[in-house]
Amino acid sequence: MTRILIYLGIVLFGLCISPFFEGMNGYLYFTIWDYEVETGVLFAVIALIVFYGLLQLTEWVIIFILNLLLSSRLLPEKWRKKAARKHTLVGALALAEEDWSTAEKAMIKGAEKGELPTLNLLAAARAAHHQNNAESRDKYLQQAEQEPLAIKAVSTSRTRYLLQQGELDKARIELDKLSPTSKSKQPVLKLALELYQAQADWHALKLLLPIIKKRQVLSEADHQHLTMLTNNALLIQAQFSSEQELEKVWHWLSRAERKEPQYLASYCLGLHKFNRKTEAKKILMKQIKSGLCSDISMALAEILSPADVEERRQIFALEKKYAEELNFQVLLAKLHSQNKDYRQAMTYWKKVCHQQPNKANWLALGETHEHLGEQNGAIQSYRQAAVTA
Repeated sequence: MTRILIYLGIVLFGLCISPFFEGMNGYLYFTIWDYEVETGVLFAVIALIVFYGLLQLTEWVIIFILNLLLSSRLLPEKWRKKAARKHTLVGALALAEEDWSTAEKAMIKGAEKGELPTLNLLAAARAAHHQNNAESRDKYLQQAEQEPLAIKAVSTSRTRYLLQQGELDKARIELDKLSPTSKSKQPVLKLALELYQAQADWHALKLLLPIIKKRQVLSEADHQHLTMLTNNALLIQAQFSSEQELEKVWHWLSRAERKEPQYLASYCLGLHKFNRKTEAKKILMKQIKSGLCSDISMALAEILSPADVEERRQIFALEKKYAEELNFQVLLAKLHSQNKDYRQAMTYWKKVCHQQPNKANWLALGETHEHLGEQNGAIQSYRQAAVTA
């Protein structure tokens, strides 16, 4: 547009000054092939300007026609891309509304000519999974995996779907491809946490816990709870494995963790199973003198036998110190039952049921009544156990 204005200005300027050059037309003579041309200078200049203008106009017309022809040939492709964008939008809205069937169909249509077909395929796989259509879901994921940048995203999605489907072994294969480490993304770490717990793979979970804490995947309270659950599970597994495994797990714990009563109780139960009762009794007796908890008292009740006279004497001597402690009363009740002193055991079981009337305590009291031949008392206790959660 600017050039046109410039040309117009030149022409108008020439027209304005042309009267001043009247009588000074000059003379121009030239030949073109076999033609001879004679003209004035002014006319030649105006003719050149007009010729250039026509040439420029011709160029614009030709370019316009070529663009029109080319765009006409590509119109179907443009229409398909526009339709793909529309299908993708419809699919996204259907996903938000959890209309899985509509979402799957729209996303697949949008993937054909879409700008980012991998995203459409992942969305379609999600919709198919919610419809329990595993075959279509896996097909979409396989197609999306053709994009190199989407390999990890596809593995993460496949692991999550297989885990939700209950295919734990297949999910573990996919998770191992992701190799959860401290550099992994949080969704991968959360998947690993969930899958390891579902598989009861406490060794893998124990190795993952420091990474979970460092990356702050869980809250402090949840992390402590999971750590306690993992350590207890490892100790219990070791009790049924071997003495070497028990020692390995025990020394895997930190120094502070080895002082925790629940871990000490599990460790001592393991020692007892591997014929190291003396060592287990020593640890538990030392612990009960410094403090009392349910884990220690339960472990003592399981490990001690009527032959352990000295340990029993020491425990009975602590009755003044722990007389009102529920855990200590349970321990005394179990020790008296071992000695077949059911009358004394019933005294403690009654106190326990009064303080903590749960099913296990009512059953223990009912069994004690049975040993004493008190059928009515036993029936009443069993009824209480039946109605108690």
